[in-house]
Amino acid sequence: MNLLTFNYVSVLSVFDLKMSLTLYIIVTCIKLLCLPCFFSTDFEVHRNWLATTYSLPLEQWYSATHSPWTLDYPPLFAWFEYFLAQIAFYVDVDMLSIKNLNYESVATVHFQRLSVIVTDFVFYYGSRQCAQALVVLGMSPKTRKKNPNLEDYEINVFMIEILLVFNIMLMIIDHIHFQYNGFLFGILLVSIAHILKGQSYRGAFWFIVLLNFKHIYLYLAPVYFIYLLKHFCFGQNLKTTLKRLINLGIIVLGVTSISFGPFVVKGQITQVLKQLFPFKRGLSHAYWAPNFWAMYNTADIGAKFIYKKLDLINNDNSTSMTRGLVQEYDHYILPSITPQITFTLTAMFLLPCLYKMWISQKSAIGFVRCIVICGLTSFMFGWHVHEKALLIVIIPLTLLINTTTNDCSVFTMLSTIGVYSCFPLLFRPSQFITKLLLFCINVYFLYVTGKFKQLKFIENMYLMSLWPLMLSTEIVWGIFQLDKMYPFLPLMLTSFHNSIGVFYCWLKFYVHYTFN
Repeated sequence: MNLLTFNYVSVLSVFDLKMSLTLYIIVTCIKLLCLPCFFSTDFEVHRNWLATTYSLPLEQWYSATHSPWTLDYPPLFAWFEYFLAQIAFYVDVDMLSIKNLNYESVATVHFQRLSVIVTDFVFYYGSRQCAQALVVLGMSPKTRKKNPNLEDYEINVFMIEILLVFNIMLMIIDHIHFQYNGFLFGILLVSIAHILKGQSYRGAFWFIVLLNFKHIYLYLAPVYFIYLLKHFCFGQNLKTTLKRLINLGIIVLGVTSISFGPFVVKGQITQVLKQLFPFKRGLSHAYWAPNFWAMYNTADIGAKFIYKKLDLINNDNSTSMTRGLVQEYDHYILPSITPQITFTLTAMFLLPCLYKMWISQKSAIGFVRCIVICGLTSFMFGWHVHEKALLIVIIPLTLLINTTTNDCSVFTMLSTIGVYSCFPLLFRPSQFITKLLLFCINVYFLYVTGKFKQLKFIENMYLMSLWPLMLSTEIVWGIFQLDKMYPFLPLMLTSFHNSIGVFYCWLKFYVHYTFN
């Protein structure tokens, strides 16, 4: 970083620090309003993990059977729960009892809600770091040609920060549904910020830390591996290449050893890995994620319905995926999908974009684009994907909204679809107004920032079709009491409709990134 860039970033840090703090305070106050909101079974999952890590010895953390909600996150997250449990002891010790299943005292609810809000400051910090890293990139001669007006560029970067911390989908999942995705995405953003600044060791360190908190980010690991290998290690003299490879290896092995080491010593590593990769959970989650398999499942159910009408089948002993249950499912008409098939498809589509990054010139923006396409490809074809996994795409994609029209249009569509795909998580009729308001807020943010202007006519029409879908599945369905006859058909329609939009975005971004 040259002296001019350093001075500008320093001035910017002081100049807009007050705006950022004001922004964070506003968002935090909104999250505090969610304290009494409905929460899902994930609330009990994490309360049980508090009790497990506090009440049981380490060797039983991943093998305890007192609850169906067993630990299935990597060890660093288990230690995170253990740390929270030490504080929870002074709030309500009963929440730490493994016998108190489904325990929901007021103190427990407030403690867990506040723990999500407090740890979200990692997300704020990561957003801030990425914003400053983008300013540094904006000061480079090549980028300055595209952004000659420094003041406009500063405003655009701050808008990225706003869209990150006001991410409505993240707010629904963490602060209503209940999870701890915020601080995890904060770690991801810190890692990306270091890569954008050219600080490869720090970027690799924080990504390995992230993997040891939640292994779903393995989707992005190939991007880090290829980028660091080709654009950081290779291309140097042999001595430098070996030194960098060894240092990266020490970082990976060091963090992983600290995380998994105690469980290796206790002879629990096999049980830990078994919990982390439970392939018997079925192809699709209870509420279908809007990916390729949602379309595939819908086609199978449609074919099954036609076969019944034509009397081509006499009995039906198959498990219905429309029940909304997490379980294994055999498709009735179409071939059943195995984990091996999903892995093969995902790898097949990842290889071209990874090869593109390998042969391309070193580019921090190209690195972020490859993260987006790898995350989106894994979401489209992965095994037992949750709807919230779309955040792995939307969060890093937010950093690209000022780069090209293609990046901005895909972000606008995925951001809108992502919020709508969370609607089945808030299934009570009384929550419709909450869902509607949050959806309108998300649309308003995109409108006032001019993102809808980047969309093509067909893309605008698709997003407009979400309104009649909402009307039919949320209102008309209940008025005519069709929900009693076909209780999970609204979920199927929602997932199928959203999957069309996500598939379109994947295809558009994939072609643009891989073949241009």
